[in-house]
Amino acid sequence: MIEISNNREEFLKEDKVLVDFNATWCGPCRMLMPILDEFSNISSCKVYSCDVDKNEELARKYGIMSIPCLIIFEKGIEARRSVGYINLDELKKFVGE
Repeated sequence: MIEISNNREEFLKEDKVLVDFNATWCGPCRMLMPILDEFSNISSCKVYSCDVDKNEELARKYGIMSIPCLIIFEKGIEARRSVGYINLDELKKFVGE
């Protein structure tokens, strides 16, 4: 997974990416982390991690109200989002793999 820092939106340059908006204090976020790590190893879709406490500007920009929040961006545009914990099979379906 690629860590987002300084509210930079480098992920918008990609054709298709998954961005995980999370926080270190969030239990469901911590449960989702190993699933995202596994997914990033088997998928061609790049996975980015965005700590909402370190990147408050991005969290506000994308209207993140609950975490974990997964957003698929296709060519820089939000395609879909999922809020809350999901397992690996659900994640594959959400991403379209």
